[in-house]
Amino acid sequence: MQLDLNLLTALDALLEEGSVAGAAARLHVTAPAMSRSLGRIRKATGDQILVRTGHSMVPTTRALAMRAPVHTLVQQAHQLLSEQPELDLATLERVFTVRWHDALTAACGTALIAAVHRQAPGVQLRLPAEPGTDTPELRRAEVDLESSSSRATLPDIRHRLVGRDRLVIAVRPGHPLTERPLSIGGYTAAEHLTVSRRGRLRDPIDDALTAHGHERRVVAAGPTTALALQLALDTDLVISLPDAVTRAAREQLGLTTLPLPFHMPDVPLYLLWHQRYDDDRAHTWLRETATETIQALFTPPTATQQALTARSCEVPAPLPTACAADTCVQANPHNAG
Repeated sequence: MQLDLNLLTALDALLEEGSVAGAAARLHVTAPAMSRSLGRIRKATGDQILVRTGHSMVPTTRALAMRAPVHTLVQQAHQLLSEQPELDLATLERVFTVRWHDALTAACGTALIAAVHRQAPGVQLRLPAEPGTDTPELRRAEVDLESSSSRATLPDIRHRLVGRDRLVIAVRPGHPLTERPLSIGGYTAAEHLTVSRRGRLRDPIDDALTAHGHERRVVAAGPTTALALQLALDTDLVISLPDAVTRAAREQLGLTTLPLPFHMPDVPLYLLWHQRYDDDRAHTWLRETATETIQALFTPPTATQQALTARSCEVPAPLPTACAADTCVQANPHNAG
């Protein structure tokens, strides 16, 4: 039997008012219209609902039993269809899954957890490792917020540019490359290390070099930035990676940072989420908090960083850009493959 759920609202009014006229006035309809609704309710339930006693109407035994659950259902329906209530972070209880590149998690994970816990102590965060293959977790609501070095291409996935990072070189203290001004020849003659969760030994840096007649030798691929940085510290391997998101880790290990001796486009950093969360106030708060946390990485450079930039500008013959921005975006630094 197909039911008209509008009858629940009419039934709630009839049970609250105890009369057809009172229910009609409450719902701003005519008495004949409400009388017809009562007839349909009686047919649907097989019960009289209201019966006349003298000059008034009284509810039946079944109507009395239905009054509380019907009223609750109507109130819940109004809440479901009404505008979202104001977000109360102090009482918010929710679990968010934030999947970022490992370097970004290392750089910002602590600050994000601290900011979330400070504002919304009932919120829990999951920070899983990136998978080995691309998966549709955003669409399946298994991941709430993701990082990427490329913008979303699917129509239901939203993206926000939160920063741009430049590529730099990290080597151990006293590395031979630190003994003289770095040239393209010196760079390509060294042994290199890539960061790739899939173990790829080539990235857009190699494409840029090859397009202009240069080759470098990549001898290993590390699955995470943390391992790659440790390998750079313990060996003569050279790693080229994003500056801002790895700065704290490089400084903690005492690695030496050098500028690339050729031009590479900056690497964009995006946050991605599914469109189902566009109007979700709690998710909007998470996105804003994550954006502020990440953008703190891209602060004005220190005196040391300014000196590094000056050294970079002294390179006499920079290699021309060898790939379009859309291609270089895939160089993983923030979304290593």
